[in-house]
Formats: sequence, C-alpha cells, structure tokens
Amino acid sequence: MPNRLSESLSPYLLQHAHNPVDWFPWGEEALARARGEQKPIFLSIGYSACHWCHVMERESFENPAVAEVLNANFVSIKVDREERPDLDDLYMDAVQTLTGRGGWPMSVWLTPELEPFYGGTYFPPESRGGMPGFIPLLTRIAEAWREDRPGVLTQARSLAGELQRQAAVEAGAHRPGDEVIEAALAQLRQGFDARWGGFGPAPKFPQHMAVELILARGTAADQAMALRTLDAMWEGGMYDHLGGGFARYSVDGQWLVPHFEKMLYDNAQLAACYLSAFQATGEARYGQVARETLDYLLRDLRDPSGGFHSSEDADSEGEEGKFYAFTPAEVREALGPEDGARFCAAYGITEAGTFEHGRSVVHRFSRAKTDDLPEDEDRALREGLRLWRDRRVRPGKDDKILASWNGLALSALARGFQVLGDPRYLEAAQACAAFLRRELWREGRLLRVWRQGRAHTPGFLEDGAAVVEGLVDLYEAGFDPAWLRWAEALAEELLARFQDPAEGGFFSTEEGQADLIFRQKPGFDNAVPSGNTLAARAFLRLSRHLQREDFRLAAEGVFRCFGPWLARAPRAFLGLLGALDLALREALEVAVSGDPASDSVQALLAEVHRRHLPGRVISASSDQLLPLHEDRGFPEGTALAFVCRGQTCAVPVTTPLELATLLR
Repeated sequence: MPNRLSESLSPYLLQHAHNPVDWFPWGEEALARARGEQKPIFLSIGYSACHWCHVMERESFENPAVAEVLNANFVSIKVDREERPDLDDLYMDAVQTLTGRGGWPMSVWLTPELEPFYGGTYFPPESRGGMPGFIPLLTRIAEAWREDRPGVLTQARSLAGELQRQAAVEAGAHRPGDEVIEAALAQLRQGFDARWGGFGPAPKFPQHMAVELILARGTAADQAMALRTLDAMWEGGMYDHLGGGFARYSVDGQWLVPHFEKMLYDNAQLAACYLSAFQATGEARYGQVARETLDYLLRDLRDPSGGFHSSEDADSEGEEGKFYAFTPAEVREALGPEDGARFCAAYGITEAGTFEHGRSVVHRFSRAKTDDLPEDEDRALREGLRLWRDRRVRPGKDDKILASWNGLALSALARGFQVLGDPRYLEAAQACAAFLRRELWREGRLLRVWRQGRAHTPGFLEDGAAVVEGLVDLYEAGFDPAWLRWAEALAEELLARFQDPAEGGFFSTEEGQADLIFRQKPGFDNAVPSGNTLAARAFLRLSRHLQREDFRLAAEGVFRCFGPWLARAPRAFLGLLGALDLALREALEVAVSGDPASDSVQALLAEVHRRHLPGRVISASSDQLLPLHEDRGFPEGTALAFVCRGQTCAVPVTTPLELATLLR
C-alpha cells in the first residue's frame, strides 16, 4: 500500500512511495504530528540520482523491521534536497558539526521544534565495518528520547545555537582587493596534482570555478595547471566519450572510474568552462568537449516544454555503471571484430577490465599514440557504439525542472552559440527562457520546481540569481532587449526579498519562513556557486548593461559582506573570487550599433566572441533605447563598434580588423 509520498511530484520521493515506512513529505501535516505527539523527527534527505540513497532504501527503508521501529517511535520525513536546498544546507551543517563529514543520504534527528540533536549519512541495517547499525541506532535514540528528554532537548538547543553562531557573517568594512585572489591561486598551486591534474586527492570533483579563475587571473604556469586538469577530465572515464557530458566525480585520483550520475548543473558549468578554454587557447579539443556536452543536454536532458531535467542516475537495473561500462566482447559485437578491436585499444577496454565484473570504463589516457584513430573514424565509431549502448536499459532520470539549474543551462547554451556559432544552442536557450517565464514566473515571483505541468516551491536566492545571469548571457547572444527587461524585474525582486540592507549580501530565503530555525546567508561555493556568488555576478553584469548604480552597489555589498571570510579561506570561495575579479578589473564594454542580424554586425560580434575577455559586456542594437546605445547612432548600411575601457572610450570602428586592434 503506498504511503503519503505517492502524492508527491518529486521523483526522489516517489521512489520511496511504496516503502513500509510511514513517510511524510516535509510540510505542516508532518510538523504538526510531531508537535502533537511530541515525537522526535527522523529526517532523511537525498536526491534521485544518489547511489547510496538507493542502497539505504533497499537495505533499510524497504525492510519491515526497520519500518516498525521508525513508525513506532518517530515522525519520518523524506526531503528531496534539490527541491529544498535551504533545509539541506541547514541540516548538512548540523551533520558536519556532529560528525566532521557529510553527504547523502543524510539522516538527521530533530526535536518537534526542528532543532537537530543527532545525525549522520548512510547507515547499514546492522552494524558492520565500524558503522553503527540503523536498527540499534534507532532503538538507542528512541530510548534517549523517552528516558532523558531534557538532556536531548538541551543538546539540541546547544547545537542549534552553535549552528546559528557558525552561520553568522560579520561583514567587512571594505571590498577586498587582489590579495585574496592571489592567496587563492597560491593555494591552488599548492594543491595541484602535477601527474593527473586536478586539485587535491581522490575523490576528484570537476573544479570548474578553479579553472575559470585561473584562466582569468593566473600566470602562464597556472594556466598550464588548468589546461592539464581539463585534458585529464576529458581523457578519463568521468567524461562520457560516447554520449557527451560528465559524470559527477571520479572515485580515484586519475579520473578513471567515475561515480556515474550525470547532473545538469555540472554539465552546464563544465560546458561553459571548456568554452572559456577554447577561447583562451584556440585548441579545437576544448570546443569539441563543449559541443558534445551541450549536445548531451539537448539530446538527453531537454524536456519537450523547453526546460532541462535535473539528472540521470548512476544505476540501471539496480547496478551502478551498468549502462556505461563494456567488455571487449560487447564492443566487438557492436562494431564488428576489426573496428571493435581498434576501438578497445584506443579507449582502454581490456579483458581484465577497469571496473566491476571485468568491465571497462571508456577512457583515453592509457592508450598508446599508435592506437589513436583518425578524427572522422573516431567520431563514427563512438557514435556507432553510442547507438548500440542506447539499446540497453537507461539509468533512471530525475525529470523535474529546477529554476537555478536551468539558469546555468541557459548561460551555457547562450555562450555556446556565441563561441561555436551553432544556432541550435541559441534556439534552445530562447526556448528555455520562454519556459521559465511561462511556467515559473507567477505574479511577479519566481518558483523553483516544475514537473508534469505543475510548478511549486517559492524560488530561493540561487534561483533568481542564476536565471538573471542566464538572461544576461541570452541577451548577449541574441540581443532581444525583452530578456534584459525581465532580468531587471527579477533582480528587483531579489533585492526586495533577499537582500540584507544593513550588512550587505543576501539571505537564501525570505524573512519569516516558519519551517526554518534561522535564515542562512550562503557564501561557500560548492558544486554550484553559492547564492551570493550568483547574485554578485548577476547584479554586477546587469548593472553594466542597464547603468543601474543600485545593482552595482548590491554586488559590492556581497564582496564587503564576505570580505573577512575571503581573507581567511579564499579557496572556499573560488566562484565569489571570480565575481570579485570582474569587479576589480577595468570594465570592457563593446556596443555595436546596427541591425544585430546583419552580416556587418555579425562580423564584429564574431571578433568579440572568439576571444577570452573575462567580464566583457557586449551589446548590439539598431536603436538607441538601451543605456549602452544612447547617442550612438550609425550611418545607414554601416555597423559601428564602440569600445570603452573603464571611463575611456575609443573612436568607433567599422571593421573586424580595427575592432581586433582595440580588443588586443
């Protein structure tokens, strides 16, 4: 018999709808039950593509013995972390404070007043390998609640107070300068793995914010670190050489075996990162990786509505990586004996295997140079094996659409059109923006989640900020001013709902949210830039297009607010340091007057788009209605490019060669 989760929209919650656990979704019914019965809350937080979440479900949440203990002693609540990042952030901080580490599935025990008192991540049903068993743990917690409730409540109040103290941000007096960026670069040099690329030991995550910062501000030696990392990620097994796109991370230090889930946010940001590398170096392989990653988004994650789904699972048929790994016999079956053997040599498919059950992860770094395939043949064989692979049972997909992650995809696609010139990317970006406005913009407010025609959950800071920046990128790709105007309306909503006018920066949630014990002001950059990083970038870039001083000051407030933290732990704020770099460097504005669709304007725009120019602002218009085009007319049949650095503007030019001279 299904439980209450069967009425949910979240694919993650629906995965647990037939558990014998008496699950509640997070909401007033569950919270009122806990208060009324004075039972502790067992809060389980995870996400659809999480491998160990699936393991804990099979072992524990489908186990009648576990369900009996949970149902008798706790109000059990299941939360999709992707729908409620505010709850995930708050209680992850609690778990990390209690245990020194975090991750998913996250298991937290709360008082009816929502204060945490115990937590962890994955628990096996019975004790093993030094991990406490879930059933004995539940029994001990229930006993403590019955027999020493005052002690538990005291511990909970103390932990809640400590979390609030840790979350407090003491604003600085001034915006920090170049010294914090240099300190971060020094830390990245220290942590660089010269052999395999990347920064730090296994498991290795794709640190796109580190690479972007290095490409913008690093020395020639630093740039070599960034490019080595991009090459290693592409050559290894974390990159899907058949279908494009990247897995979440590598479990080893050499990027060979991935944790196979594929997330929209990773792939959007990595596509943009490889586009930057392509602009900075002109090396075709970076453009190819960006193109194949964007094509993966269009082929496998795009919803018919125009938005993009959240993720694909690591597991298929109950087994991690089964969809992605191969034996030599399977490759020969797909491609034929001769081509199959050549592909195996080029992509590391061996009889011994590099993964479980004698299968191999497709990768490039262990091949001999003599095994390289000609480019056309390489592409044809990869495509042939991809089509054969598509006959397998695909991993599960989380098909909900999130505003913030779609904002990142919007940026990546718009930039993909700018750099690669493929009109499919502009069309997809326009359709994505139209979807967000049609389905998630309600009465002047942005919602976060959409699935199967239904939208819900008020948007958080990260949602509005990511969409604003995506709209700026979309404007700079297609030059429809309607997108700038919507970005302006969204930005004004962010100021009204989330800004801290006294101390600077932004809270992640609105004031007065009853189901949070306090508001957080997110600053640390993780797999996704923090809400404040996204806001600083969005407000700074939009301020330069619209010449809005209040938007510029909002971005400055973020830098001032987190200035002391940037000085103490610069490597924890690589995305925010990238935004700070935009604020510190002399602004470069390129305004092209003329019909954006004309050949003459397109030739000038191409000269800008092919260059790596961090922080540049580009606009094109045939009228003088936007601030960057005021008093900048043009003779009929001619396009004029106006280039300004800081407060100094050059004489307008008409040819790509003249524009190239100014940009150099």
